[in-house]
Amino acid sequence: MSHKSAYIANMTVLRSIPRLRPFSAIVFDMDGTLLDTETVFKDIVYRVSAGLGFEMTERVHLSMVGSSHEATNRLLVEAYGVTFPYTIFDAKCRELMHERMAEAVPVKTGVHELLAEIKARKIPVAVATSSRAAHALGHLGAAGLLPLFDAIVTRDDVVNPKPHPEPYLKATSLLGFAPADCIAVEDSHSGVRAAHAAGLQTIMVPDLVDPSDEIAALCHAVMDTLHDLREAAFLDSTPAA
Repeated sequence: MSHKSAYIANMTVLRSIPRLRPFSAIVFDMDGTLLDTETVFKDIVYRVSAGLGFEMTERVHLSMVGSSHEATNRLLVEAYGVTFPYTIFDAKCRELMHERMAEAVPVKTGVHELLAEIKARKIPVAVATSSRAAHALGHLGAAGLLPLFDAIVTRDDVVNPKPHPEPYLKATSLLGFAPADCIAVEDSHSGVRAAHAAGLQTIMVPDLVDPSDEIAALCHAVMDTLHDLREAAFLDSTPAA
């Protein structure tokens, strides 16, 4: 069996896990998990890098997915050297992202159905994101999702961003539950590491980055879509009256 075939076989086994351990609350990542923004941002990153005279690569871009502002700065300087103008790059990316999101903020498949189910069951729910508050609150608000969450933890709310567990520890604390009683839903390696380290039951729904063997081992399950999560979490049960 080839390495690729073995990987697909392993992922098939993981994705066939039908049920989750009992849980009391759910914490979602934002970009790439709730919001379908990572593909948009990828296009912007390539355009801005080229405009500044640097060739963005798939390897460098994928290393940025799920990273904080500080980690992205570090990654780009390591990749392109100390002459990389990160401040200008960051400002231009944010400007273009703001323009694109002013048109519409796309959501991931299954978001509306899953959040409606969560609301019907009166399950506390939060967001833990590495994005800054203005970005997170603005995009969730424009997508019509902001009122659905009981707590929002952004980069501005923590000292240590993902992959440190602090964002998830803060989110579960705000919800009033122990991490072990909560589910985390993530799309990135950095996020999975953070959620697992915090002690949450971690579900990965990959977006641009597939799980490595190491990352898959940190997850309770890897699922294709949020529809799969909804089925796994709520199959054969009924909402509270």
